[in-house]
Amino acid sequence: MNFEEFFEEFKEQIEIVKGNLDYGWEEQDFFTAVILDYLEDIGETDSPIICPYRTHGVQLNAYCFDEEYELLNIYVSIYYSEKTVKTTSKTDIDAALKRAMQVYRRATNDLYTTFERDNETYEFAHSVYEHKDNIKNVNIVALTNGNCKPIPFKKIMIGDAEVSFNIWDMDRLFRCMSSGKMRETIEIDFSSQFKKKIPCLVNTNCDDYEAYLAIIPGDVLAAIYSEHGARLLEKNVRSFLQVKGAVNKGIRETLRNEPEMFLAYNNGISVTAESIVIEKNDAGLAYIAKIRDMQIVNGGQTTASIYNITKDKNADVDLSRVFVQMKISVIKNEDKMDEIVHKISECANTQNKIQMADFSSNDPFNRKLEELSRIIWTPAISGEKSKNWFFERARGQYADMLSREGTPAKRKVFKEIHPLFTKTDMAKYENTWNQMPYYVSEGAQKNFKRFMIGVKDRGNFLPDEKYYQLLVAKAIIYRRTEKLVQEQKYGGYRANIVTYTIALISHKTAQRVNLEKIWKEQALSKELEREIVRISSYVQKYITNPPRNANVGEYCKRRACWDGLLDIDIDVSDKLKSELISGEITTSVVSASASAKGFLNEATHEEQELIDQICAIPANVWLAISKWAKDTNNLQPWQRGIAFSVGTIIGRGKRPSVKQAKQAEIIYKSAKEKGFIEE
Repeated sequence: MNFEEFFEEFKEQIEIVKGNLDYGWEEQDFFTAVILDYLEDIGETDSPIICPYRTHGVQLNAYCFDEEYELLNIYVSIYYSEKTVKTTSKTDIDAALKRAMQVYRRATNDLYTTFERDNETYEFAHSVYEHKDNIKNVNIVALTNGNCKPIPFKKIMIGDAEVSFNIWDMDRLFRCMSSGKMRETIEIDFSSQFKKKIPCLVNTNCDDYEAYLAIIPGDVLAAIYSEHGARLLEKNVRSFLQVKGAVNKGIRETLRNEPEMFLAYNNGISVTAESIVIEKNDAGLAYIAKIRDMQIVNGGQTTASIYNITKDKNADVDLSRVFVQMKISVIKNEDKMDEIVHKISECANTQNKIQMADFSSNDPFNRKLEELSRIIWTPAISGEKSKNWFFERARGQYADMLSREGTPAKRKVFKEIHPLFTKTDMAKYENTWNQMPYYVSEGAQKNFKRFMIGVKDRGNFLPDEKYYQLLVAKAIIYRRTEKLVQEQKYGGYRANIVTYTIALISHKTAQRVNLEKIWKEQALSKELEREIVRISSYVQKYITNPPRNANVGEYCKRRACWDGLLDIDIDVSDKLKSELISGEITTSVVSASASAKGFLNEATHEEQELIDQICAIPANVWLAISKWAKDTNNLQPWQRGIAFSVGTIIGRGKRPSVKQAKQAEIIYKSAKEKGFIEE
């Protein structure tokens, strides 16, 4: 793909987003959403929040904080409506950056007092004001759909925060995306940047790669991470760290108390690189002078911990006394680059309790869903054309299909017949329906990673035709809820209101909304729509008034927010209940008796108590769980089978085995969490 083709595809992406989102945004905001989606893919940002705010002399398009509120990224957009790429002048760049600086300055004072609490700009301004003493670095990034010449920026200080400046234009984005690495290449010159030489041992016996063993000073590693951050981490490692989010206490203790022993205690880091420049000193010993495209495939936790301790005001650590073993693999065979890097990452991380999940578009789950989405059409509805919902497994697939439609009129028809949903959309629909709105509120990429970990935990589950149909039904619920909530003009936090509203309805109906009917009719019933509007008003009032004046967005990311919402006395209407899938089962109930003495002698006291608890649940409840799970497509088939078997066993006055009881306990808890109610 050349630059012109990339630019056309990028414009098409904006049109696609405009067709799927209805936030009352301006063209500039849709551009911001698209380019930040690209930047999130390549690790340049993490869960940015689109927050349009424009008034005289100030501008904000999006922002994101790190978890400790020490780093703030502010994004300001320069958007042109021209059909061809335009040159972005230095004057335009300077003006945009100054408007963004002014937003930050005002936010450190009392900007938040000019907004209502239910306004998303309030949250930005209040977060800055509340954490202004914590903020150490502010990175102001200009985003433009034009191209500009390189501009050298100097860092400045605003209060105690160091402010740096950055630009992402179309040419820079194109070069990054077309490199095949989905990231900007990192180049490190140890000699000029750090005035240090990194001694190493060299092994070049393999045709596919070269190996180097080195020892890198802790202060150098921390400085590299400070400059490049998560971009330094190979994608799987970055994904793992974002999901896990913990700091190794043992590493911190060693850094604090025995820094000189770090090399002895720690396994070090594994790195891949595109190339290395080796030089020799006067004694003929080799050392690393430069390294190109350095990516950490194992040791991300070590690296982040060393960097983080430099931010700890209470930690007096001399990192010049810390040394880290570093194994570097330089891949010489470009054809095997992705394969070898992935294998190194996978093998290097096998000691982790949570295995590396492959979040790529090539995952079998995503490939199977793509296959289904290309061949399954919706039932024909009177007066309307059948639809084929288009799952975009890899970025650009949908835009490529659209480009084949010669005229705007044909492209419009294509969009109507082939509604688009992406990998992150899929995860949003599923985790919302499965009553995890707190995960959805974390942002598209994090939520997707959590969803895929769930797929791996289910034994690499693959979707089938029914799964695809019910997923589309959930998509219809979500998209219609977005429009209904938008019509209420609540003011802000629409995304949070939507996911919490649907999750609450999912819970209150025990997921017995008739998804198959929604699939067949490609629409919601009027009663379900009325309930969405009614319940969304409760949700809006609840989430915009968090306890202890917490930030709304941050509160929505916590499980406590969901638990608190469930404590509120809200129920769905009787009219909606009448539309739900029936959960009634007519089965005679036989009381359980204490039998199977031989089995009791084999079970431990705790296991006998568990079996007693399972037997105390009537047989008709277990049978109802089995039917409910089948009707709602919940649980695995074997779990539904266990629920039915346990119900049958108890109904005959017998006792389940220990293994059955343990699985039954998990099944019962899962059903109750999803809203199953015992009749």
